[in-house]
Amino acid sequence: MDSPKTYRTLSSGSDVLAQGFMTRVYMWMMLGLAATGAMAYYTTTSAQLLSVLLSRGTFLVLFVAEIGIVFFLSARIAKLNPATASALFFVYAVLNGLTIAPILLVYTSESVSSAFFTTAAMFGAMSAYGTLTKRDLSGWGSFLGMGLIGLIAASLINIFVGNSKADLVISIIGVFVFTGLTAFDTFKLRALAREIGGDEEAGGRLAIMGALTLYLDFINMFIFLLRIFGKRR
Repeated sequence: MDSPKTYRTLSSGSDVLAQGFMTRVYMWMMLGLAATGAMAYYTTTSAQLLSVLLSRGTFLVLFVAEIGIVFFLSARIAKLNPATASALFFVYAVLNGLTIAPILLVYTSESVSSAFFTTAAMFGAMSAYGTLTKRDLSGWGSFLGMGLIGLIAASLINIFVGNSKADLVISIIGVFVFTGLTAFDTFKLRALAREIGGDEEAGGRLAIMGALTLYLDFINMFIFLLRIFGKRR
């Protein structure tokens, strides 16, 4: 039987490994957001690039490519080396900067900045909650998963319906769903970090996947907040 002193040492070591893993996750996430922001800014200042991007075929190809990268990383992350995983993550972040640029042009620069900093504050608060809470958040997964599926279905339907009131309701629900997902995903990633222990290669791959997960939470929360509170040009 382990003594209390031994148990505290193991627990402390596990927490240190989890903290190191989460530091890598946040680092990759911030680098991804920086790549997206830089690409989006460059796109909004290039009339030629915008004209190509706004053609239906180009935008559709980019959108499908983004979805493909997410599904590929999710399915193959256990077999990819960290360098390949990080390269795919940055390709996704750059492509997302391209596809977000036309959305940003609809709103004033003040609205975009306000939505970004509000998102950062909300994300930080919920990620901290997912890190520090003593509650078991694993039960949130199925509830938030159903909410996400419903949100996607409603968004697709409203593309064809074009109801502005429904769009507002969908955006409000979207903020709640991705706020909850931020806390849940942070909690899940910390638990995963304790499971992989000191396996550096597995930790490197999963840090990229974790960064992509939190990146998606941040970006979606930002877009929904912008749609709710943003002032159009």
